[in-house]
Amino acid sequence: MRIDFAEGLTATVLERDANIPRLWKLRFSRCGTELVDLFYRLGKPIRYEYVSAPWDLDYYQTVYAKEPGSAEMPSAGRAFTWKLLLALKQRGIDSAYIVLHTGLSSYMDDELDRAHPASEEKYFVSDSTAEKINFARDNGGRVIAVGTTVVRALESVAGADGRVQETHDYTRLKIDNHYRLKAVDGLLTGLHEPETSHLELLSAFLPIEQIRAAYEEAIAKKYLWHEFGDLNLIL
Repeated sequence: MRIDFAEGLTATVLERDANIPRLWKLRFSRCGTELVDLFYRLGKPIRYEYVSAPWDLDYYQTVYAKEPGSAEMPSAGRAFTWKLLLALKQRGIDSAYIVLHTGLSSYMDDELDRAHPASEEKYFVSDSTAEKINFARDNGGRVIAVGTTVVRALESVAGADGRVQETHDYTRLKIDNHYRLKAVDGLLTGLHEPETSHLELLSAFLPIEQIRAAYEEAIAKKYLWHEFGDLNLIL
């Protein structure tokens, strides 16, 4: 099956995801920087429902982003500025970076979203990052992931002892309240919609009741829309 886009760009469907019918693997007729340039010209970033108007592409990216490839905005890291990262370093808090090509939090299909399928996401944990993480664990430090995708990547490359190694791969790891964390001690993340797998992942860090209480408090303080009130739909 071939798909035709604008400006002569075509794609051949290589594979359809059996677990997530809306996800296809494509081979494009262009490659390299030419393909990336076409994506920037022809494509539009995924926009959350609560965003009333389009944002510039730069607004979706973290300050430390280097490689294009994410399907959805890596939102947890957007709060970090170089000034904040410097302040953390001055307090003795080190940072390590991994390449993440984030997947989708919603597939625009309520039934599919409620099933919380484990989507495939690409990541690259470098040797220097692995060394930093292992050094922190060996010396009584804590590993705090910035974003749920970071948790999936690090847990995918962690051994039973929590040590990680250089890896360039894809992950389908599903993390929920039954999962025992090995490499990650804490998580910085935002608020997630009830039907998303991102919210399910939080239950590996905290009891479900505590998460529910936090969301109820956020609703009471009007940090969230009223639609989030039916928390029986979560977890």
